[in-house]
Amino acid sequence: MSPALHRLPVLVISAHSRCNCRCGMCDIWRTSESRQFTIADLQRHLADIRSLAVEWVVFTGGEALMNVDLFSMARVLRESGVRVTLLTSGLLLGRFARDIVAHIDDVIVSLDGPRGIHDAIRGVIGAFDGIAGGVRMIQSASPGFPVAARCTVQRANHAALLDTARAALSLNLKSISFLAVDVASDAFRHTPDAPRAKHLLSAGEIQRLEEEISRLQEDPVFSIVQETPAKLRRIVHHFRAAAGEREPEAPLCNAPWVSAVLDHDGAVRPCFFQPPIGNVKESSLAQAINSESALAFRQSLNVATDPICRRCVCSLYRPEVA
Repeated sequence: MSPALHRLPVLVISAHSRCNCRCGMCDIWRTSESRQFTIADLQRHLADIRSLAVEWVVFTGGEALMNVDLFSMARVLRESGVRVTLLTSGLLLGRFARDIVAHIDDVIVSLDGPRGIHDAIRGVIGAFDGIAGGVRMIQSASPGFPVAARCTVQRANHAALLDTARAALSLNLKSISFLAVDVASDAFRHTPDAPRAKHLLSAGEIQRLEEEISRLQEDPVFSIVQETPAKLRRIVHHFRAAAGEREPEAPLCNAPWVSAVLDHDGAVRPCFFQPPIGNVKESSLAQAINSESALAFRQSLNVATDPICRRCVCSLYRPEVA
């Protein structure tokens, strides 16, 4: 693949620096700064978004719904023919239900377990019920509006994947995906002194996770799970590698050639986990995507052997540009 990018199908925008949850596996909520990606920022990059043929923008955070310009930005993007997805904790779904159905194409909400487990992981009492109420309001405003779930697998919920999928079904969510907790990168504002290893699994817990995945695959609710059995097995492999039981193995991924993550501070990354390759405070989006450091990064990157890629918990693969 060429190191120079002329198309950028996927752009992830970190819309806000803060979050309204207190998750143990993420340190974003620990920051005292309050920054957001604004409509003025978007307008400055809109010509590049069009010239790079961006097809899909994903708003994430922190908590993207804390951004006062979110729906204005979504409207501008959709007017340019760009699909807009919202990643959210779900706590503010109810408050913004009508704006969501008017300006967003689909929503992915974090769901880390049935009620008790989810609330404990999120550090917010009533978080699960907040999602439930918000989804009801969205579906009341627009029946059939697509809301999906994403679950981060970790010690606190490794034995409850089946119950988590059943919880997603009870909330009328269209699907659920699972990924392993990240403890190896500096993504999600991880701080050096954060006790991240506590989210990993012991040998016995890994065995329990394998059993839980088997139960999940044998249950009718598996029909709403997005991962194939092979991808679910990769979650087990991730924890075995973290425990030193096997070598880590990179997933199939071409994210650096098909996507970019634009942070609220202007940093541009090839994915959530790799270091920045440019900054739009110093250049345009197109220039940052094809900066000298960006070209050098893609020229030298071997996904199969890169230490960050080998420990990656989430991948993106677009076969049409492989």
